[in-house]
Amino acid sequence: MSWTGVLAVSIIAYLTKLSGMLVPQRILNKPYFSQLALLLPTALLAALTAVQVFGDNKQLVLDARLAGLLAGAIAYKLKATFIVIVITAAITAALLRLFLGFN
Repeated sequence: MSWTGVLAVSIIAYLTKLSGMLVPQRILNKPYFSQLALLLPTALLAALTAVQVFGDNKQLVLDARLAGLLAGAIAYKLKATFIVIVITAAITAALLRLFLGFN
């Protein structure tokens, strides 16, 4: 990426944040936007997780990452701490790749 691209993206990001600060308070106080602000981060995180687990070079793949996600979900269901969930998922994926040759 060239410096022109980096500067252009930086300016766009700054203007986006600035436009958010210019929204009138009366609009932000509406219940619809309060609900949206609560739900949007969860939806974005779920979308990012789905893309990282199931996507690879414009293809749908099912590999060790899916097993790691499922192991992490089980650890979450068992009320493990965040770091334990992450380590469980990483170890599961690593062991499947090591012993079964999954990508």
